[in-house]
Amino acid sequence: MAWHEKILRVDLTKGTCRAEALNMEWAAQYLGSRGLASKYLAEEMDPKADPLGPKNVLIFAPGPLTGTSAATGGRYAVITKGALTGAVACSNSGGYWGGELRLAGWDMIIVTGKAKKPVYLNIENDKAELLSAGKFIWGQSVWETEARIKERHGDTRIRVASIGRAGETLSRYACIVNDLDRAAGRSGVGAVMGSKNLKAIAVRGTSGVQVKDADAFHAAVTAARAKLDPSADRAGLAEQGTISMLEITQAFGSLPTRNNRDVQFEGSDKLDAAAMAARRRSDGRANLLTNRACFSCTIGCGRVSRMDPGHFAIKGNERYKQAAGGLEYESIYALGPMVGVDDIEAATYANYICNEEGMDPISFGSTLAAAMELYDIGAITDADTGGLKLEFGSAEALVKGVELAGLGEGFGADLGLGAKLLCEKYGHPDLAMVVKGQEFPGYDGRAMQGMALAYATSNRGACHLKADPYGDDFDGGPIEGKAKIVYESQNAVAAIDSTGICLFPMAVWDLNDVAAQIEAACGGGWTADRLVETGERIWNLERQFNLAAGLSGKDDTLPKRILKEAAKSGSAKGKVAELGQMLPAYYELRGWDDDGVPTTQTLQRLAMT
Repeated sequence: MAWHEKILRVDLTKGTCRAEALNMEWAAQYLGSRGLASKYLAEEMDPKADPLGPKNVLIFAPGPLTGTSAATGGRYAVITKGALTGAVACSNSGGYWGGELRLAGWDMIIVTGKAKKPVYLNIENDKAELLSAGKFIWGQSVWETEARIKERHGDTRIRVASIGRAGETLSRYACIVNDLDRAAGRSGVGAVMGSKNLKAIAVRGTSGVQVKDADAFHAAVTAARAKLDPSADRAGLAEQGTISMLEITQAFGSLPTRNNRDVQFEGSDKLDAAAMAARRRSDGRANLLTNRACFSCTIGCGRVSRMDPGHFAIKGNERYKQAAGGLEYESIYALGPMVGVDDIEAATYANYICNEEGMDPISFGSTLAAAMELYDIGAITDADTGGLKLEFGSAEALVKGVELAGLGEGFGADLGLGAKLLCEKYGHPDLAMVVKGQEFPGYDGRAMQGMALAYATSNRGACHLKADPYGDDFDGGPIEGKAKIVYESQNAVAAIDSTGICLFPMAVWDLNDVAAQIEAACGGGWTADRLVETGERIWNLERQFNLAAGLSGKDDTLPKRILKEAAKSGSAKGKVAELGQMLPAYYELRGWDDDGVPTTQTLQRLAMT
């Protein structure tokens, strides 16, 4: 079968690495990646433990299709208690690192404890050892860390997942970056890694992945790709990436702007996909050079960009004149409209810094936006910022702010707190556009009511990737149907997240396409219905973890601005998020009580008691 049935357990306190058998009974219940790792997390740690303390557990988990020829089969998840939220964290990444781990013969890495001094984990097939990070890579950026590890080991094919200086300084939204610009980006998983003095995990694998039925797997993969490869959805992502969403949210009036004071941005045409293409034609300087794909991907949504060498942000700095990972929708939203900046070069530069220093650009941009509003109302002053004028629309503030946050220096240490703690520190908690401490992605919940419910109920805090209400929201579907759409899509997404493939093929696939590939790879009787049930089980497991960690139904809410302040323009002009109407219906569908606690009957139905 596709499973190696082998886990690498790393005890940083003892400095040991050992192999152990994968719990296949749990794999049958929770599949892999997000689901299986969350089961291990729930079983192995006290949910009340300090997320930045040695008792937190950090798990790197590909899925059973990771490392295979399944289209987009390169995903892995990082599961832990989030430094940003104090809730369960499931942060997903693409690139090549996850595939390499599977090719090295491992199904999961479980990291416990804390190293006395900075270390990195080096894996070469079945050999794993902890090596000193020292001045060799500690204190270095992600980009420098990867280069130095490859040079030390004499192999350019090594894949590296590491933290930058943001992770070392425990920025609450530090991420783990692999392949220079692919990231397990949300919830502060990089801060957890930094708190353990673990700088990087380097992997080289040549063992391969064997599936249960090679002929059936080839047939299932071929059939699925026959649907995906010629599709308009695939072509659109390859040509424009996700940034094409900017035009849609702008037109619809769901583009969070200036810390969600507004829902449309007057400078959006300077930032969207058309602007990139027009600029490319007009002067020959290609901000967008090409697209790029992850392991086993036929889509290629990733962007590779180059900045204008004359832009003020990089004058005299040759380092940022190189081609690097470019803007996607969530990064351009957060580094553009959310902070009121229409300078695509400044946004590209800020994205480079986020990649190099290991920061979530969504959380950074949203936190900077909150700081700008606090500055606007006088709650933050020049004395607090060291003279930095945090004005909405200031490209200079964006550039300097990201530099400071990346290093955790000066006011950057405050920015590293995240929006929730920043706004609490300066006396205006209502100005943090967060759920469970995690900053909003690029969709305003007043225009997109289904997304509002998805944000409020997401186990990892505000998230655009754990439910799929997009079509119904953009079509103006009725409030009465939102709970069912969110509930059902959350279950489906939880299952997909546990396979090791990306969500993007689901624009043309259905769960039968996925089940056929899982069944051929692993066996065991996987069907679409079983995937749905597995996803529901995973969602309830995460919910139980959060409840045990101290969260409750009171945390299934939205900022006051989204609930009380009507949208000023667009399709939702004059409207607020109708969470009070949607949430009870959602709880009922979930089989939870009025306080959002899964009932005994629900847990029994899902074989969780």
